[in-house]
Amino acid sequence: QAQLVESGGGLVQAGGSLRLSCAASGRTFYAMGWFRRAPGKEREFVVAISRSGGSSDYVESVKGRFLIYRDNAKNTVYLQMNSLKPEDTAVYYCAASTKYHGTSRWYGSYDYWGQGTQVTVSS
Repeated sequence: QAQLVESGGGLVQAGGSLRLSCAASGRTFYAMGWFRRAPGKEREFVVAISRSGGSSDYVESVKGRFLIYRDNAKNTVYLQMNSLKPEDTAVYYCAASTKYHGTSRWYGSYDYWGQGTQVTVSS
């Protein structure tokens, strides 16, 4: 059974860092990404990475602070989050596509989702 399992969320002070991991299993996944949902807000695209890892796309608000990378040998994608801000507080969801190799900001491009991991940044 194909699945995505996230880990690495937690509570951190503003300016701190966290690294999220998303371990994929059960089948081959191509493009992967992270979305987040803050309290009272809609799901938001954060970042995506291509199958090869050679291309990535970041939402403007995290550029220069977040870094996505993947290890295809381990079927795992990582999100290194630095200089965290209170507005980064959200549940973060890993997403994976079995159809698209390139990056996409559209949630409909992804057909597998993780259970979500909470990231809380205190001021």
